[in-house]
Amino acid sequence: MSDTDLCYLPASEAIKLFKAKKLSPVELMEATVRRAEATKKKINCLTYTHFDEAMALAKKAEAKYAKGKRTGALEGLPIGIKDESFIKGKPTSGGSLIYKDYIGEHTSPMNQRIMDQGGIVHARTATPEFSCAGYTWSRLWGVTRNPWNPKFTPGGSSGGTAASLASGTSSIATGSDIGGSIRIPASTCGLVGYKPPYGRNPDDPPFNFDFYCHTGPLARTVEDAIMLQNVMAGPHPLDIATLRPKLTLPTAYKPIKGWKIAFSMDLGFYKVDREVQKNTLAALDVFRSLGAEVHEVDLGWTEDALNASMDYLDHLFGAAVSRLLKEHGSKMTTYARAFAKKGQKSKAVDFVAALDMANKMYSTLGPILEDYNVLICPTTALPAVPADFDQSKDSVKINGKTISNPFLGWVMTTPFNAMSRCPVLSMPSGHAKNGVPTGIQIVGRTYCDADVFQAAMAYETAQGQWFRDAETRPRL
Repeated sequence: MSDTDLCYLPASEAIKLFKAKKLSPVELMEATVRRAEATKKKINCLTYTHFDEAMALAKKAEAKYAKGKRTGALEGLPIGIKDESFIKGKPTSGGSLIYKDYIGEHTSPMNQRIMDQGGIVHARTATPEFSCAGYTWSRLWGVTRNPWNPKFTPGGSSGGTAASLASGTSSIATGSDIGGSIRIPASTCGLVGYKPPYGRNPDDPPFNFDFYCHTGPLARTVEDAIMLQNVMAGPHPLDIATLRPKLTLPTAYKPIKGWKIAFSMDLGFYKVDREVQKNTLAALDVFRSLGAEVHEVDLGWTEDALNASMDYLDHLFGAAVSRLLKEHGSKMTTYARAFAKKGQKSKAVDFVAALDMANKMYSTLGPILEDYNVLICPTTALPAVPADFDQSKDSVKINGKTISNPFLGWVMTTPFNAMSRCPVLSMPSGHAKNGVPTGIQIVGRTYCDADVFQAAMAYETAQGQWFRDAETRPRL
């Protein structure tokens, strides 16, 4: 097996080969490190790397498999961890010059679970500053680029994670999603990205109390996403918001013949790029070929839904960032400063109005999901913005028309952060002419995680896995 084939090997397949003694964790780690070194200048998706330590841990994992000892669910896999959560004694920057010298004082719950199951943190993946953008660049780390077309962003804020997976420099990796930060990069890089329902996975304070905020997996296959999600999920003694009991997802599902699938191309108000529309319709045809009925529905949502979500994000997320303005504002990126200043101006009445809007939105979505198994819509309304895009000064055009919200108006993810108890999975739908992938969101009933994975598994089986050979991988 070539280095490239090893680097794109599904994580679940690598575990099977480890157990069968047909592949060593050392071989996989060596190939991954070589790939990371070879692609770092072109893609720039990793921040801190721990390659020497990772190799030592890979040798320990190799010995466990060789001796037939008990191994963890992720034993020996190179796992990229988003550079915003913490590992005790290791640096975490959050993409900010302010925290370039910060060393973790504790290990975040999801990271501890990954390491306890034998996952090897060989690298941290890049984020925009404070994870407050749908693209990935910072003054500290520079511009992260899309492996499919480096002129464009890999998305954000988990853009380094997505670019790492798409370029073959992690087997599986973590993300977080407060406005689409898992699903946006999943779409722009041709990946599986899962926003679990609020409370399913633990998080660090204070954002464990923010119901827009979710930690979750990104992966190259549905089974890999399930494998990491099953490790991350479950109640945690330090996170009162986590749900009991732990949900463990199966990796095999029944066909979806006879399912009823609702779809909306624009959620009522988004301008959607013509190529995104074309690929979404093609994806819906796949579901029809599997025996599902697909019906267009009217959610009755307007741009007020996105505006209310922005008010919510300004009031909690923006206000949190604003605490750093007085002392550290000069070190911030332009987009982080602009977001922080909006947070300073946020009013409680706007926050409460955002809660009212969420209830109004669910008053139509909820009944639709009672009649249909899942809802499908595009993940992003545009394949991607440029890699160096800056929401504080740049504009976005879709189908030749400038949209009103350059921050999150080009993505269709944020309304489902307001609908936070709904599981949402992003899957690839095709490529745009510029080579950048496009995606669809599969939205499930509240806390019905298995439904979206059942739909995704059926779709992936019919379509074939991405990244399976040279023809389905970025040409790096």
